[in-house]
Amino acid sequence: MNKIKVSVAMATYNGSKYLKEQIDSILDQTHQIDELIISDDESNDDTLKIIKKYESNDKRVHLINGPKKGIKQNFANAIKNTTGDIIFLSDQDDVWMNNKVEKVLKEFEDNDCILVIHNADIVDENLNATTNDIFSWRRSGAGIMKNIFKNTYVGCCIAFKSELKEHILPIPDDIEMHDQWIGVLGNKYGNNIFLNDKLIKYRRHTNNSSSLHHHTINLMIRNRINFIKNYFRRTK
Repeated sequence: MNKIKVSVAMATYNGSKYLKEQIDSILDQTHQIDELIISDDESNDDTLKIIKKYESNDKRVHLINGPKKGIKQNFANAIKNTTGDIIFLSDQDDVWMNNKVEKVLKEFEDNDCILVIHNADIVDENLNATTNDIFSWRRSGAGIMKNIFKNTYVGCCIAFKSELKEHILPIPDDIEMHDQWIGVLGNKYGNNIFLNDKLIKYRRHTNNSSSLHHHTINLMIRNRINFIKNYFRRTK
């Protein structure tokens, strides 16, 4: 996989508290990345200052303006601007194990797959383990209907081949989150690999965009209906 170009797509918004630790862990991989595309949704804390400092010192870091339409479209913007063969997704507040890219690329090399999702330790804001790992919490596994009914994909643990971009973009506005959309369409157009290695520390804190708690029944039903409508519209 030495000739494979590796991109990381990150979405940021007021993430200055943990951002430096995350960027450092991405740039310090045993298999180096080629570009880190950061789409920022007009942060008003020190996020832009931090990113611009990295950008001036490391040619792999590229800051772009976000669409200011929420996290789904901020990620879509970052993904759209990647140029790599393999695209990793990254939140602004986790920490990557230094062999994450190497391990995931090996899965692409060894398997006929379009997407790899790995496991992760769930930690608190100080990186202390708090509960089950991601796969245990989500009961993770492949399957289109399984993941439409109950999403087991977590975006920050996903990497996929660039050929999937034509299917996932644009990301619909009325679905709940981008990770389910990417995972299910990956399963539609190729094979998804679930790698049990815990390759990031998945940080949970009061400002997280996603929640560990369940939605109301009515909201869950509405989200699934919207997803199914968009899925069949995109894949017909």
